[in-house]
Amino acid sequence: MKKVALALAAVLACGVGHAADTLAKIKSANKIVIGTRDSSAPLAYTTGDGKYVGYHVEVCQKIADAIKANLKMPTLPVEYQVVTSQNRIPLVQNGTVDMECGSTTNSTARQKDVAFAPTTFVTNVRIAVKGASGITSIAQLKDKTVATTTGTTSVQLLRKHERANGVEFKELFGKDHADSFLLMESGRADAFVMDDNILAGLIVNSKNPAEFKIVGETLSEEPIAIMIPKDDPAYKKLVDDAVKGLMKSGELEKIYNKWFLAPIPPRNATVGMPMSASLKNAIANPNDNPVEAYKKQ
Repeated sequence: MKKVALALAAVLACGVGHAADTLAKIKSANKIVIGTRDSSAPLAYTTGDGKYVGYHVEVCQKIADAIKANLKMPTLPVEYQVVTSQNRIPLVQNGTVDMECGSTTNSTARQKDVAFAPTTFVTNVRIAVKGASGITSIAQLKDKTVATTTGTTSVQLLRKHERANGVEFKELFGKDHADSFLLMESGRADAFVMDDNILAGLIVNSKNPAEFKIVGETLSEEPIAIMIPKDDPAYKKLVDDAVKGLMKSGELEKIYNKWFLAPIPPRNATVGMPMSASLKNAIANPNDNPVEAYKKQ
């Protein structure tokens, strides 16, 4: 916590208006630091043994290989820094992490502070409930308690939906996705609203997956991408080229299938989410368009 607090203070003290030189910083530090999540399966999570795995973790490892090749430093160490929904943007801004391989939505608001690689996942925000609850739609959340994770875009979507439809409910915030799921699993919340891939990952790795369902209408379709420092064109080109290379070669699809269509640790359960039409389109036409562009479609 002390390390994170100092990193956040550095952002406030120094500002982030200057151009970055991430490659020079990596070379000087003699390491690549990847920001990751501990409970955003199957994109990025820990298996509980100090290791971090997942679809986006593997994508970031490929980007790290491209950085090593660019710097001609094949043995450059890679370190992992756990980030949260609240501190992930500041930790990219101030250079604590060189890239963030979690489950971050690319938005115009966030693009003011950070940059994004081409979209590598497209998620739908939905709700997870216990099957016995009988809840099948957002409207049925009236007078219920809904869990969501602090610092995520789902909070905004919930509030907008509440105003639009007059559905009043109590919000309960988890510190991370695992905590939010636990609120619903333990009965303290009636539902958990989040990206469908995160919900699916938490369900398959839960003690009793058959107890839960992902239900209801989609609140939002959102592009998810690797987050990197802003105003660093050389670094962004390197990262973008690495991701586009994975897309063109078919390697990205193989990595996707490994984490979404095959058994994954620690329970060797399968998420079972085939690649969506929106993601196939993003791979065929690489872009870093924000979520607002998706809403206009």
